[in-house]
Amino acid sequence: MSRSKTLGFLLLSAAFAATSCKMGTMANEQPQTPPAPSAPVVIDGIRTSYADVVDRTSIAVVRIEAEIKEKAPQAGPQGPMQFPFGDDFFKQFPQQQPQRPQVQRGAGSGVIVKADGTILTNNHVVAGAEKITVLMSDNKSFEAKIIGTDEPSDLAVIKIEGENLPFLNLGDSDQVRVGDIVLAIGNPLGIGQTVTAGIISAKGRRTGLSDGSFEDFLQTDAPINRGNSGGALVNLNSELIGINSQILSPGGAQGGNIGIGFSIPSNMAKSVLEQLVTNGKVRRGRLGIGIQDLSDDVAENFNAKGKKGVIVTSVRPGSSAEKAGLKRDDIVVAINDEKIEDTNVLRNKVAGTLPGTQIKISILRDGSPQELTATLDEFELESAKSGENSPGGKSDPSTEKGGKLGVGLQPVTPQMATQLGLESAQGLVVTEVDPSGPSASAGIIRGDVITEINRKAVSTVEDVRAALDAGVGKPVLLLVTRRGQTVYLTVRP
Repeated sequence: MSRSKTLGFLLLSAAFAATSCKMGTMANEQPQTPPAPSAPVVIDGIRTSYADVVDRTSIAVVRIEAEIKEKAPQAGPQGPMQFPFGDDFFKQFPQQQPQRPQVQRGAGSGVIVKADGTILTNNHVVAGAEKITVLMSDNKSFEAKIIGTDEPSDLAVIKIEGENLPFLNLGDSDQVRVGDIVLAIGNPLGIGQTVTAGIISAKGRRTGLSDGSFEDFLQTDAPINRGNSGGALVNLNSELIGINSQILSPGGAQGGNIGIGFSIPSNMAKSVLEQLVTNGKVRRGRLGIGIQDLSDDVAENFNAKGKKGVIVTSVRPGSSAEKAGLKRDDIVVAINDEKIEDTNVLRNKVAGTLPGTQIKISILRDGSPQELTATLDEFELESAKSGENSPGGKSDPSTEKGGKLGVGLQPVTPQMATQLGLESAQGLVVTEVDPSGPSASAGIIRGDVITEINRKAVSTVEDVRAALDAGVGKPVLLLVTRRGQTVYLTVRP
């Protein structure tokens, strides 16, 4: 046994002996000892306990159990099949009885946000559930009904029947600062209500894991695990500032906490809550543009060096954006005088505005500032999900292999354009990518379609060579279409 381990053992043993001795004395004398006072929450201006916050908030955090019936596999072959023994082989056996549907049970957390039993949770906790049971912190159980769900934000509202129930007030998540202390409350791994502490690690995070694009997560290192989904993230004022939703874990869906968790901010949750309670659905505005962040290399090509904003990569015909006069290559720098510095801010700003609302859009066009006015269309989830997969294909003699870009290129044919969902047979499809080449480093993949190089249209291999020769020594700006989305990428040959 090492010295450190031996020391630890001895210290514990000594403490036990001293305690035993003291207990023996107490047993003989039976003194009347008054109960110890509660430990002070603050000593010399330093907080020593979060117990008061936990007392006020934990009673409003519930466990949610959801039952989802899965279709049972049917006995016997499905569809026309041929058997080596012929059909008569099966006649000698009685037909199997169909199996009962299997019931899948999931568990998560939720937060009571109104005294009447209205509960906020994650959409993925209750999606498809036929029966939902809510267990309070005192183990009382209620059957809940779904008021509404919102897949893009991964939020849902359910309700239990009750009066004067404990609930949490929603705080202003916009006022949350990186470094603020927060508590996460939920039911991780089914072990019962658990409280963990940490700080706000970052704001405005986007994980890409939700089914929609409306993500504006608060990142926290307060430990969150499976079962915490839908639980509360609270500040030291006992306000709900987030709904715990996701974790980043090397173990994937079955992994555990590594100090990177994500919560849906309360301001987004409040908007979704109000709409689901009032209308049963969430309505969002839409401009109808493709966008991407303005990197330094892209900005230099658009006479916007040192500027912050979002570049428009495509404009949908007939959309609100087209009617307002937005064009591809415009740089959006503000909406309603609020600065726009990345795509997530723009997306959430537009989505958080009701359809039919007029907004002011401040842009840079060829380096010159302009202002436009748009009346927002309505976002439809199904249309946003649509898109074609990139087809495979072999190169032919007209393919450019390798070269300065490190890719194989083939002119787009009308048949390819149809498969790729392109409006016209313009550009060159990437058929091969050199893993060690500059295009691979820039994120180019097989199936991408390059339609412009340095803001000039290209449709043949000769166009590509000419464009590259004209821009020797500079980053190459590529306009790329991928699965219906258009983006700019820069490559350093």
